[in-house]
Amino acid sequence: MSHHRSVWAVSVALLLTIAFVPVLPVLVAGAPAAPPNGHTAHNVILMIADGAGFNHVEASRMYQFGNAGAQVYTQFPHQYAVSTYPYDTAGYDAGYWSRLDFGYPKLNPTDSAAAGTALATGVKTRIGMIGMAPDWVSELENTVERAELNGKATGVVTSVYLADATPAAFVAHSTSRKNYDSIAQQMLLSSALDLLMGGGHPWFDRDGVALATPNYDLVGGASTWQALEAGSAGADADGDGVADPWTLVQTLAQFRALTTGDTPARVCGIPQVARTLQHDRPGDANAIPFAVPFIQSTPTLQEMALGALNVLDEDPDGFFLMIEGGAVDWASHDNHAGRMIEEMIDFDLTVAAVVAWVEAHSNWHETLLVVTADHETGYLWGPGSDPDWLPLEDRGAAQVPGLTWNHWDHTNSLVPLFARGDAGDALGALADEYDPRRGFYLDNAELGALLLQCVEAPPAPVCTLSVPLVISQAAPMPPSGD
Repeated sequence: MSHHRSVWAVSVALLLTIAFVPVLPVLVAGAPAAPPNGHTAHNVILMIADGAGFNHVEASRMYQFGNAGAQVYTQFPHQYAVSTYPYDTAGYDAGYWSRLDFGYPKLNPTDSAAAGTALATGVKTRIGMIGMAPDWVSELENTVERAELNGKATGVVTSVYLADATPAAFVAHSTSRKNYDSIAQQMLLSSALDLLMGGGHPWFDRDGVALATPNYDLVGGASTWQALEAGSAGADADGDGVADPWTLVQTLAQFRALTTGDTPARVCGIPQVARTLQHDRPGDANAIPFAVPFIQSTPTLQEMALGALNVLDEDPDGFFLMIEGGAVDWASHDNHAGRMIEEMIDFDLTVAAVVAWVEAHSNWHETLLVVTADHETGYLWGPGSDPDWLPLEDRGAAQVPGLTWNHWDHTNSLVPLFARGDAGDALGALADEYDPRRGFYLDNAELGALLLQCVEAPPAPVCTLSVPLVISQAAPMPPSGD
């Protein structure tokens, strides 16, 4: 796919990058936190395991490898923790560990709308809001919009329905995450996205079986879906003033075909399943991982991600891509360890595939890959925790580790961050707060502000050379955590 954005937009963005004056990070509602200057990337890939804390990563590692290995991202050079609290709360108090205040993380947690908005815009907002400032009126510029201004291709991929809070936060603007019709219509009919993939197919149930009566609730209504099918839905995506309709992809064969060779210029992929790729399938939700047969007609998150990369990578200006493993959160709300591990492994395999793609088709000088979560869900720890926090029990590969769910909802716990790529050097300056168990951490709004800067047009050489390289220190990674 080729893109020809307007020259003036790229020039203005370049001038703004050169003129930017470094300031200390300040978390002001309504304005992005300020990252260190001079850090941009040709390609920016953000991968979010929704609801995954440190122990979700540990549970997945133990099940996959036991003591014989770990996920590829645990070897990334930049490793920190991230605070996730929403606007108008007391923030994060690292002193709860020493107080043995086991109940503290359950207080004032964020949700995926507010956390997604912070990651997408660099601004903290109220719970439930999508791309809106806390004043209920002002729309916040998101990373997709900034990337489009700077000529980049853009994409959003999720394993849950496309109008869910996290994918929506990178594209839409709404005072309520529950305005599904409006959010889906913004994504499908108004945005300049080049690629969008997610669930919500109106003609299939949660097991991938065709319905007699469609449900258009998650795709912007019947008229939006009909326009998608007819090949007439879609706004101007390349800045030439002419509408660019989506090419609708639905079948497993179509998704797999996107991973190699030529692709349509603009792709909307909606698998033939109701809300999630696999999490919602019928069967014993308390079963061990992979005991309940998978739906055979839906793509994996890995296949969707590789298709997305193949669509976006032809833009000479680079791209921004957000990939979400959204159902880690859903399984954790239900305290279903088996399905949580399934979703984490699907996410882990997708990260590994993205790493392989970067090393085959790009490089770590021009591409930034960030792996993180929007918040922790389920307050996952080892058996016997409370009042202290005990590690998960490693029972070997292919065995569910010993674990205990201590909550059914989100928590205010720090979440992990792993990054690789030259632009990740900026994280060291942002991670200036310290947690006695997690090490150095930054805030999600600071990370969002850095991502906004990273999708700016490439700086002039003098701009890059005028900023000292910041070498980050990896936070200590304990055997387990929340």
